[in-house]
Amino acid sequence: MSAVEQELLALSQKLLTSIDTGDWKSYESLCDASITCFEPEALGQVVGGLAFHKFYFDLPSTPTKPARQSTIASPHVRVMGNSAVISYVRVVQKLDGNGAPVSVAAMETRVWEKQDAGWKHVHFHRSPI
Repeated sequence: MSAVEQELLALSQKLLTSIDTGDWKSYESLCDASITCFEPEALGQVVGGLAFHKFYFDLPSTPTKPARQSTIASPHVRVMGNSAVISYVRVVQKLDGNGAPVSVAAMETRVWEKQDAGWKHVHFHRSPI
């Protein structure tokens, strides 16, 4: 795996960690302001901009909101000049309502673009398995 591919995988893991920990500042710093996505929460619609995602980061933290961890499994990275596509299965470990550990998975594709300030996340598509 090339150094650029390793960098993009590390950035993708950092992005997932920011989601898992509710770290809006890190998430926002990794994403382009005009990011677009298809994800289950968007109900089949393409959503643009960060406001849709910030809603979830702003949900109140409660003792019943369990910690979670995301793992990138079976990644595939393709770099095309100033763009890159990363596809993988995201495995999320978390606790259910009774405190028992559970794992869920989703197929994700993330598009990154090389900009003046470095790589920015510009689009993603997430589908449950």
